[in-house]
Amino acid sequence: MMKQSDPPIVVEKPLAATRVSVWQALTQLDQMHQWYFENLPDFKPEPGFKVRFPVRSETRTFTHRWTVMEVMEFKHIKVRWQYDEYPGDSTVTFSLVERNEHTHITVTCEILADFPEAIPEFERESCIGGWEYFLGRLQNYLSSI
Repeated sequence: MMKQSDPPIVVEKPLAATRVSVWQALTQLDQMHQWYFENLPDFKPEPGFKVRFPVRSETRTFTHRWTVMEVMEFKHIKVRWQYDEYPGDSTVTFSLVERNEHTHITVTCEILADFPEAIPEFERESCIGGWEYFLGRLQNYLSSI
C-alpha cells in the first residue's frame, strides 16, 4: 500500500525528444489528451491552478483533484494529487533533463498521507505500473509527432 512512511515511488524513462517537446506534451491540454487523460477538462502549468475530473476503473470511480504546486519551465512540474472518494494525499513531480539528444524524464510520487489499504489501485506496484504505462504512452505519442 502507499503509505507516508514509504520511500517515494520513482519511475524514469529516456525519451527520444527534445526537452521542449516533452514539456509541451506534459503541459498543453490538447497534447495531454493524446497520451494522458482524454477527459482532463483544463490544465495550466501555473502554481495554484486546480482541476477536478473523474477516472473510472472497472468497479470504482476516482475523482482526481490536482493542484499545481511548483513549475520550473522545461525542468519540472509538481502537482498535488488527491481523490474525492478516498483519503490519502500525494505529490507527483515530473522532472526533465536533456542528455545526448534525449530527454530523461523522472516521475516521483511522494505520499503525504496514507491511501486506503483495501483498494488495489493504491498498491505501490499498481502506482509503478501506472506510471510505466503512461510514460510508454508518452513515448509513443512523442514518436508520432
